[in-house]
Parts: sequence; C-alpha cells; structure tokens
Amino acid sequence: MKRLTPLLILLAALLSALTARADFSRADFMADQDMTWTRLPGQWYEAPFLGNGSMGTYICREPGTNAIRVDVGNSLVEDHRADDRSIYGHTRLLIGHFLLEPEGEITGGDMRLDLWDATATATIRTSRGHISLRVYVATDVPYIVVDTEASDGEQGFRWQFVPAKADSPRQLNAIARGAQNHLKKGYVSNPAPTVKTTPDGGLCSQPLLAGGGYATAWRILGSGTDRTLVVTSAYAREGAVPSEAARADIAAADPAMLRAMYERHTAWWHDFYAQSFVSLPDKKLENFYWAQLYKLASATRQGGAIADNCGPWLVLTPWPAAWWNLNVQLSYWPSYTSNHTELSRVLSDAVAAGGANLVQNVPPRYRHDSAALPVNTGSDLLGVPVGTPGSGNKAQVGNLTWLCHNLWLQYRYTMDRDMLRDTLYPTLRRAVNYYLHFLTEGDDGRLHLPSTYSPEYGSAPDCNYDLALLRWGCGALLEAAATLGIDDELAPRWREVAERLADYPADPEQGIMIGAGLPYEKSHRHFSHLMMFYPLHTLNAETPGARELMERSAEHWLGIKGNILGFSHTGASLIYSAFGDGDKALEHLRGLFGKHVRPNTMYKESGPVLETPLSGAQAINEMLLQSWGGKLRVFPAVSGEWADVSFADLRGEGAFLVSAVRRGGKTVSVTVRSLAGEPCVVRTDMTDPQVVGGSARLTRIADGEYAINLRKGESVTFTPGGIAPEEPAPVAGEGRNHFGLK
Repeated sequence: MKRLTPLLILLAALLSALTARADFSRADFMADQDMTWTRLPGQWYEAPFLGNGSMGTYICREPGTNAIRVDVGNSLVEDHRADDRSIYGHTRLLIGHFLLEPEGEITGGDMRLDLWDATATATIRTSRGHISLRVYVATDVPYIVVDTEASDGEQGFRWQFVPAKADSPRQLNAIARGAQNHLKKGYVSNPAPTVKTTPDGGLCSQPLLAGGGYATAWRILGSGTDRTLVVTSAYAREGAVPSEAARADIAAADPAMLRAMYERHTAWWHDFYAQSFVSLPDKKLENFYWAQLYKLASATRQGGAIADNCGPWLVLTPWPAAWWNLNVQLSYWPSYTSNHTELSRVLSDAVAAGGANLVQNVPPRYRHDSAALPVNTGSDLLGVPVGTPGSGNKAQVGNLTWLCHNLWLQYRYTMDRDMLRDTLYPTLRRAVNYYLHFLTEGDDGRLHLPSTYSPEYGSAPDCNYDLALLRWGCGALLEAAATLGIDDELAPRWREVAERLADYPADPEQGIMIGAGLPYEKSHRHFSHLMMFYPLHTLNAETPGARELMERSAEHWLGIKGNILGFSHTGASLIYSAFGDGDKALEHLRGLFGKHVRPNTMYKESGPVLETPLSGAQAINEMLLQSWGGKLRVFPAVSGEWADVSFADLRGEGAFLVSAVRRGGKTVSVTVRSLAGEPCVVRTDMTDPQVVGGSARLTRIADGEYAINLRKGESVTFTPGGIAPEEPAPVAGEGRNHFGLK
C-alpha cells in the first residue's frame, strides 16, 4: 500500500483538476465576503465604513437620537502648530457628521457592505415608512455620496450637518472621559467654524490657529422621495480656509457626472480585487481577509494619506496621529504579499517628502548625518525629537529603521531601484548613523549600545529592539550599496558592525530578554523584542539553534498573562509561521477574535485602531507564501486543518507572482511569473514536481528546493509528476458573510 500512496495522490489531484471550477465569478465570490446587518449598528465599532484613501465615512444610528449618522472624515486634515510638535499640536482633526432625521420613529433596519462595489446599502424602517440608502466614497473625486429613496410617508426627512470641535481628539477624549492626566494645560482651542446653509446645500469653514484650515461643502440633488446628498472636503495647510475650492468642487456635481463617476468607482474596485485571489476553507477567516484588503485600500493609497491609527474614520481617541513604534508598519504589511504594493507607496512618498523633518527629529548636534522618527507624528513626519541613547531618558530610536524595513519590503517586492536609490538608501543611512554615534567596544571585543527604550516596556543597554534593527540595517545598506554600485565610505563600518555587534541578550530558560540586565518579566503586548524572528528574519528557520530559541522566547512572552492583546496574537502567529508551524500560527491568529475584533472587523483596545486586524491579514499571507532570504516558499505554514487552499497572484520578494492550489493536504499546482528577471528559487512540498509546458527548467538544489530559469515576463507551471495543472478557484467551506450585526 505504501508504494501506491503517491499514485493515489496523483489520481486524486488529477480528478480534482478536471472538476475544478476555474471560471468562477469574482463578483459572486466577493458577494460571499460582504458584511451584513440585520439590525442597525450604533457605534464606530459596528458600522459599515467606506473610503477612498483620504476621505471616508461610516454609517450608524446616532446614539440617543432618532437619526442616522453619516460621518465625514478626511485623514489629510490635521493641525500643525509650529510651537507644539506633540500629539496635541500635530494631530488629526475631526470634521463633523450629517444626521438623517426621519419623519417617523426609527423602528429598525438592515445594511450591507458590498465589498465588490465598495458601496453600502441600507433600509431604515420607521413608524411612517422606510428610507433606502446607497452610500459610497468616490474613488477619483473627493465626494461622499448618499442616494436616498423614501416611501411617501418619509418624503419629508431632513439632512442636518453637525460640525465637530477642531481641537486635538486626544484633548477632547480626555475631557469626555474626565482623564485629567491626558489634558494638556494651556491648550488653546482653534476658532469656531462658520456654517452657512441653503435649502439645497451648505458650507462649513473651519480656520486653524496654525494657518490654513478646512471646509466642508454639500449639495442636495433632487427632492421629495428621491434625493442625493453629495459632500466634499478641502484642506489647506497655509493661507485662507479653502472654502471657494470646496464650493467649486461641489458645484460640479450633477446626475450625469455622478453616474459616470460611480462607473469609474466600481471599475477601480473591480480591478483592485483582480490583482490577487485567496480562498480558505475557514470562511470566517476568508471573510476577514477580504475585509482587511478592502479596509486598507479604503484607508490609504498613493496620493492619499498614511494609514494612521483611525484612517479616514477618526473618532475621539487618545491616538489621533501616525504611531511609528508598531502601528503604521503593521498596517502596511499585507499590501506586499497581496500584490497591492501601489498602496504602500504612500510610505516611500511620505519619507521622500519628509526627509528634512526626519533630520529635525534628532537632537541638533546629530543633524549633520542622522535622522529619526518619534513615536507619533503628523503626515509631515515631524514630532518631538527622540532621546539620546545612554542619557537616562526614553531613547526610543529604532522607529525610523523599522519604517525603512517597510520601504525595503517595497523595494524587494517591486525591485524598484529608483526608490531604493533616491529614498530608502539615504534615509536608512541616516537612521543607522544615529546608532553609530553611540556604539562602544566592550571588554568582550563586541560592539554594544548604551541604554535605549524598548517600546512600552523599559530601557536597557543592548536593547534587543535596537540590536535587531541595527544589525538588519547594516546588512541592508551593504546589499543596497552593492546593488546600486555605490562605493560608500561608511561600508567598512557597516560591515564591522554587522560582524561585531553584540549578541542578542537571552536567558537560558526564558529566551530573548528586553535587553542586557532586563529580563522579560511582566506581561507586554508588543513583540518588538522578538523582531529578529519576524519581520527581520535575522534569526530564522535556517539559523542553527534559532527555532529552539524562538519557541522558548515566544512561550515565555505569551505565558505571562494580563497584557497579551490583539497584535500579540497576530505577532505570535507571524513568528510561528516564519518557522513553519502552521498549527500554532492558526491557533494564535484565532486568538485575535476572542474580544478584540469587533463586528465590522475594527479593533478595540483602550481606543479604536486599524493596524491589528490588518496584521491578521498578513498572518494569513505568511501561511500561504513567504519569500524572505531569496526563496519563494509555497504553503510554508498551512495548518493541517486546511486540506484545501487556493491562491492566485500573491507577490514575493524579487517581484514574482505566485499562484498555487492545495488539495487533500498536498500541493497540486504552482505557477510562478517573473516581473523583474531576478534569480528564482522555489521551496515546495510537492512530490516529483515537473514543468507543464514551456521551456523553463527546475533544477533541484536541496530537498524540496528548486532553482528555475525565468527571464523577465516569463512564467512556469509545475505539478506533481507533470499532471494537468489546476487553476486557483474558491474552495469549499461554511460560514459566509460572517461579519456585521445579526
């Protein structure tokens, strides 16, 4: 029987390939991913949300009123006080919201968030009838559009705009909660807005003390039972409030223009979803995955805003800015493997534009050659200067190097040498330079860092957060210089640091410590002390002894309960995936859903944030495809629970697109396409892989590893024994349309 097993596997795979439904409808597949509501949401954590990378809205019943809230958000709108770089002076600002006030009392309703068309629909039932809504945020025009159709008894419903107070949401949140320790003494409020309304529209102008301001304009088309509310927002950092610009934008709205705009809007989203495909047997996680891709593209894209803690759906929060010691970096992780590197270009664009401000974030004596990134900033990347290592303060200096790692992923997944040369290389050079000022040689002959701060834990010399980033940074600079043909005078120093930098402080029983003399001994949600395992891979599954150290470290980290929260679970999943343990990776990913992910897949901790669910999507990506270290690993960490999995056009480092099908627990088809002509090595569990058609060759270089000769634009498909390939298609499972309110 043992000799028959491979044959039976091949026959089963062939039968599956012959019966596979490869011509499935993307629209039908995406309909199974929609969020649905059979009762009305009452808050941000429950509401359907929409966005175009800067403008956004969410829809819910306004608490304590007989009205439906349609929020107005714009993540480009922020305060920028020159005399206050803190979260109070450099902060996102709330805009306001519309209230739909019906004639009758609201008795109930239902909603659906159509991911395929990026459109929310709703029916609001009242004691006088009903009002139907179709809501979207146009992808190429700064419009929030609400089409309404009312029954005769509700044709008199009204729209009312309610402007928000233009103060730091952290200040407003502290006032609302009575949190005196979060109030900024001496805070001066921005001026009050000016609101002017007419029967068919209105304009709200909000000046800022720092200069400039923002304007919200709206227009109501139609009358009676069928109406359309169109809203726009304009922002200026300097000069006058851009009221005339907002007025001109809204004046362009007419029915014909809106119809053409909606066609472009849906076409953009259909093209977005066509860039890759993932289907899982666990339909809850499949729904979750597609909701995160929708969320990320709604929150950010090139020409739009950085995906900060709230995205374009800002609410009262202690975190109304971009947080750089974990949050922003995690948010963009899923963009690379999911083949949406166009979204993550926002980060490289922001660094290119904010380079001078990054220099201002270090103390003056280091600005000639260094740069850094504080814990939080506005979109200009300017914040309170970071501390000096060894000074006794919280010198959290690794954040810019971590951001550079995201830019490195952008480079490796696209092979964009222009970005590498013009943006990443000079920025990483300055980030590493800041460290180099403080390295000293110890009695052991190794190079050591003085005390720096591990995010949210404490300060220690040879802090592992910084050692891991510095070691990776020196290696990346050496590789980049070689790629670009740069003979950098600092290269010998980078090489010396890479070779002589102190080992990661570790305890024989507990594993990786926070730093020298500082063990991990209190519950801590961050996995920043374990970054050498993920995302940096400076210790990895191919490093002797690294697996045992990782397991010891992760178990000790997760074993101290109390502050193990949402991104602790996704971090653990990602770390276990990096070492090929799919069962533990899935177990920890599921831990995210215990109490942290809300009905609309937003995340709740002490305030609302985006990044944790987004990193959950990356946890799924890492189970399906990994590409660190110059190898494409297909299905490297799939749990034994998932016998059937399918994906198409996931992207790997080296700019490869990979499609694969897993049936009955075995890989039965893999296709690789080269976009840049880089060297290609594939690792697979496939038995006897054989190329199906084409001239490409597989050359075995190790157990389960094959080199493939692919030029730019070429592709190869291989299957077990050369059987007929199977096209990626939806796999069976139960539990569709999981999210929303039922």
